[in-house]
Amino acid sequence: MIDPNAVPMRTLSNGRKIPCIGMGTFGSDRYGAQEVSEAVAGAIRCGYRLFDCASVYGNEALIGEVFAQAFAEAVVKREELFIISKVWNDMHGKGDVLLSCAKTLRDLQVDYLDAYFVHWPFANYHAPGCGGDSRSPDAKPFSTEDFMTVWRQMERLYDLGLVRNLGMSNMTIPKLEAVLPLCRVRPTLLEMELHPAFQQPRLYDYCVGHGIQPVGFCPIGSPNRPARDKADGDIVDIALPQVEAAAKAHGIHPALVCLKWAVQRGQIPIPFSVHEKNYTGNLQCVTEDPLTEEEMEQIRKADQNCRLVKGQVFLWPGATDWHALWDEQGMIAR
Repeated sequence: MIDPNAVPMRTLSNGRKIPCIGMGTFGSDRYGAQEVSEAVAGAIRCGYRLFDCASVYGNEALIGEVFAQAFAEAVVKREELFIISKVWNDMHGKGDVLLSCAKTLRDLQVDYLDAYFVHWPFANYHAPGCGGDSRSPDAKPFSTEDFMTVWRQMERLYDLGLVRNLGMSNMTIPKLEAVLPLCRVRPTLLEMELHPAFQQPRLYDYCVGHGIQPVGFCPIGSPNRPARDKADGDIVDIALPQVEAAAKAHGIHPALVCLKWAVQRGQIPIPFSVHEKNYTGNLQCVTEDPLTEEEMEQIRKADQNCRLVKGQVFLWPGATDWHALWDEQGMIAR
């Protein structure tokens, strides 16, 4: 077991603490709920204290059984865990966010969440396990009014004490510029794709400058991501020369270099593995043998602006291609 106290903590803008690394729980359409929940059980014993969950992952009920057993057996106390979940796109209607959170609390067998995120900033839906060419005929472009309908319900959950931090995910600077001035309770966290080949420096700096802690998914390039999120030309992070050079210098796997880089840069990576050796190594690596300033700088220069999760399944009728989801022209795409 790795001493959880050896894992550095971040302080959020509201003063609450969060571990600098966590475990994701998305099985990438490859691992079922049983396998994921067993990995969570092992990760708790290993020393993980941050878990990134979501209703759409389809495994919160079994993960909740793991949490309940860990609490009952005094492996960990509830207050020692930082548990995240997210409202899915099909629960954005009036009152639906409250219902979604209630189900997540029941499934996870906890009476509050440490953070609750809006998973995507629109109600555009795709079926679990769908292919990359799947589209919803009801999909629409981002709407500030629609998003704020969701956010007002998030604020209500915060007011009720059911969630202690609010978060956004898969946002862009133009979208944040539109909604942040309207938020009575501002987000303390923002989940975004972050790895050496896709560092999003402008969005990252924007979040930090506005007191929002970045949380990075796909921190090692998610080699096991679903087929719908794979495309010709995608870069393999662990094969980047700068990452390989650092791995050789430290005598570790290149995946661990990606995690060290993430934590030393300042984001919170949330890697996932069902293999005990891997998830143990992921946690251990951030407690020892940091990368040098020169290695950090070389990896910074390795950015290729290579987005892996393009989100094309959320496109609306008339949208050109997946680039429209990410407001690359500096304004909200319509």
